[in-house]
Amino acid sequence: MAFDYKKEYKEFYMPKNKPSIVKIPKMNYIAVRGKGNPNDENGEYKQTIGLLYAIAFTIKMSYKGNYKIDGYFEYVVPPLEGFWWQEENRGTIDYNHKEKLNFISMIRLPDFVTKKDFEWAIEEASKKKKQDFSKVEFLSYDEGMCVQCMHVGSYDNEPATINLMQEYMIENGYQLDITEDRFHHEIYLSDPRRCEVSKLKTVIRHPIKKEIINNK
Repeated sequence: MAFDYKKEYKEFYMPKNKPSIVKIPKMNYIAVRGKGNPNDENGEYKQTIGLLYAIAFTIKMSYKGNYKIDGYFEYVVPPLEGFWWQEENRGTIDYNHKEKLNFISMIRLPDFVTKKDFEWAIEEASKKKKQDFSKVEFLSYDEGMCVQCMHVGSYDNEPATINLMQEYMIENGYQLDITEDRFHHEIYLSDPRRCEVSKLKTVIRHPIKKEIINNK
C-alpha cells in the first residue's frame, strides 16, 4: 500500500471546516514562482503546474529505473499547494484583482528526497521531455505556527472562511503574521476540472504569532 501523506498527516491536510491552530514542521518542496491570474488559460500559473508534476512523477517513478534513491518507499504524490500574495496588500488578498497575484506553486517532497536526488530529477525530466525546467527549485520551508481551516466551495468565497479564521485566531491570543517570508497558503484537495465548484475542498492556512499585550 503506497504511503499517502493526506491520510498519514490528517492534521496538516484534512482539517475540519472550523478553524484550528497547528504548528507545521519544516518540509521540502518542488516549487515554481510566478505572477498573474491563476484562471488565465495562457498564464504563467497553468504552465507551472505541468512543470511541478513532471518532476514529482519523475521522482515517484525513479525506482523503476537505474537511479536509486536511498530510503525510497512507494507513495502517493502529495496535493498541489500554493503561497499567494499581492505586493500592495500584505496581509490580505484583493480577489477582484487576481492579475496582481504573486505565487509559489509547490508539491511536497518525501523526506528521503535530497537536493542531489532533486537535481537528478530535473536533469532526467529535461532529457526525456525536452523541456526547460530551470524555473523549478528545491524549496525548504519552516512554516511554524498557523491557523487553518477547510474551505468548501468556490475560491472566490474564501474571504468568509478567512474571517472565521481571523476571529478564532484573535480569540486564542494570536495575531496575523503574514510578512515577506510568511504567506497566505492554500492546499488543493480537489481537481477543479473534475469537481463541482460548490464541492471544491481547499485547506486555507495563515501564519500567526502570539499577540503582544502592552501593559501601561
